[in-house]
Amino acid sequence: MQIVIIGSGNVAYHMAKAFTLKSIPVAQLFGRNEKELKKISEELNIPSATDHLEKADLYIICVSDHSVGEVSKMITGKDCLVAHTSGSLSKEVLAGDYRKSSFYPLQTFSKSKELDYEKIPFFIEAENEKDQKILFDLASKISERVMDSNHEKRKYIHLTAVFACNFVNHLFSRAKEISDSQDIPFDYFLPLIDETVHKIHEIEPKMAQTGPAVRNDVRILQLHEQLLKDESLDIYKTMNHSIQKMYEL
Repeated sequence: MQIVIIGSGNVAYHMAKAFTLKSIPVAQLFGRNEKELKKISEELNIPSATDHLEKADLYIICVSDHSVGEVSKMITGKDCLVAHTSGSLSKEVLAGDYRKSSFYPLQTFSKSKELDYEKIPFFIEAENEKDQKILFDLASKISERVMDSNHEKRKYIHLTAVFACNFVNHLFSRAKEISDSQDIPFDYFLPLIDETVHKIHEIEPKMAQTGPAVRNDVRILQLHEQLLKDESLDIYKTMNHSIQKMYEL
C-alpha cells in the first residue's frame, strides 16, 4: 500500500517514525514547511516534497484542525483512502470524492520526546468495513491498543484527553510559577507528580484524591488563598470547589 503523510509537525513526525520503526513504507512526506520536512526526511530516510503530491492508496493528514479541510482539497484522486488524525473533527470535513476516514492517535506529541508507540491507543473510523479493516490492521502493526470509534465517541475521547492532559499540564505550569517565585527548584516536585500519575494506574482517580479540599481543611484552604492572587487564585478556588462538590463536602 502506497502511503503519503501530509504535514511536518509533531504528529506527522511521530506517525512517520512509528511506521518506519515497524518497517511500514512511507512513499512521501508532503507539506509546506520545507525546513521541517527536510529534517524529518533526512532522519527517517523518507522522500519529501512541498510542491508535488505523490499518488497514493492512503493519505494521512497530520495538520492542525483548522487546516484539515483546506489541505484535504489538495488530494484530487478518487480511488484512494484519506484519513485525518484529529480527535475532534468528523471524517466529513475532508473535502474530496475519495473515501474518508479518521486515524486518531491518543497521545500528546513533541518531536523532542521519545514515545513507546505500542502503548499509544488508536481510534479508527471509516465509511465502510473494508477501509475500517485496512486502517485497523495498519494501526495494529504500530500499537497494541486499537479501537473502532465513531465521531460522536471520539469527541468525548478528545474532551477527556483535554482534561487529563492539557489542563493538567497547565496546572504544572502554574505550579512552576509559584515554585519559581520562591526560588524552589521545580524538579523537587517531580517525585510527587510521578507518584500521583503512577497511583492512578492502580487506584481509581476519585479514590486517590488527597489534599486540603477533600479533607475539608478550611484553615489551610484560607491560608493558601491569602498567598495567591489573580488567575492563580481563581484556579485554586475553582478546583477546590469542584473537589468538594464531587465528594459532597
